[in-house]
Amino acid sequence: MQPQIPELNANLSARFTTDVSNLPDLDGRNLILDMALVEKADEEGLRAILTVYHQQYDSGMSCALTGLNSTLTNQIKAADETVYNLAPTMLEAIDLVMMEDFERELLNDEE
Repeated sequence: MQPQIPELNANLSARFTTDVSNLPDLDGRNLILDMALVEKADEEGLRAILTVYHQQYDSGMSCALTGLNSTLTNQIKAADETVYNLAPTMLEAIDLVMMEDFERELLNDEE
């Protein structure tokens, strides 16, 4: 998914979270957020990104963020040090979520 907004702020953060959470066919699927068009985010915008990220993991799926500029990357790292899937390119983001899928499969096979 690629948000089509230059700034994710308090006015847009609730809608962003809702729109992503209500994506058709998201249930049971991994999510890659391509943030290339988002130039900046305020505190509420960062919270929205982190909420979506953690919702995916809470549901047993993966999430990766790609296309982040250096400012957003640093803001996300500072806001939550548990966000590991920050990928510079879409291909790397795909690799990250595929590797996590593979890891989950291996762990399930061991049980």
